[in-house]
Amino acid sequence: MKKILDIISRVPIFSGLLENQLQEIRKIAVDRYVDKGEIIFSEGDEGNGFFVITDGRIKIFKASIEGKEQILHILGPGEPFGQVAVFTGKPFPANAQAIAKSRLLFFPRTEFVDLISGNASLSLNMLAALSMRLQDFTVQVGDLSLKDAPGRLASYLLFMADEQGKGDYVTLNISKLQLAHLLGTIPETLSRTFSKMTEQDLIKVDGRTITLVNCPGLERLAE
Repeated sequence: MKKILDIISRVPIFSGLLENQLQEIRKIAVDRYVDKGEIIFSEGDEGNGFFVITDGRIKIFKASIEGKEQILHILGPGEPFGQVAVFTGKPFPANAQAIAKSRLLFFPRTEFVDLISGNASLSLNMLAALSMRLQDFTVQVGDLSLKDAPGRLASYLLFMADEQGKGDYVTLNISKLQLAHLLGTIPETLSRTFSKMTEQDLIKVDGRTITLVNCPGLERLAE
């Protein structure tokens, strides 16, 4: 129980809450285990609640009729998804799939709304988290519409270097196929971009480890 409470307390929408409030939230959470490749919900499914990842990795994506995929987010432990359903009660606007064996906490909409109706702090936290997600979408749309493949990749690598806090290198936690879908390109174009950036001494690729050789050059490319 303590470990789950620790995980819940680190989720942005639950930050700053008292332990007794976290315990109330834990009481309504339903544990769910999903295998790699399992669909958690599909676009158009009833938005009957939201999830928090305790272990594993989840991708949120849109898919065209032809099967073309655009990844919107790759999420890991401690991150929530599907929160829009809590406020709107409308169908999920995208698909969610496990890309690794995962453990989730599911928060049913009805029970959660009852909790937040008497908790202003929790309501404000959820609005702040959704605002941050909207800001991420705005940046992503700008990258996809205004930048070419090298610019998108440079932006992603710089963002991940800051996110992972490992200095001048990045560890890819998704496959290059998934990265291509996340950046709105195809694997062949992504491979050529990696090769070209390596030839330009901007990066060095060693499996899933990407060393940022020339950060100022990457920043210029990202602009």
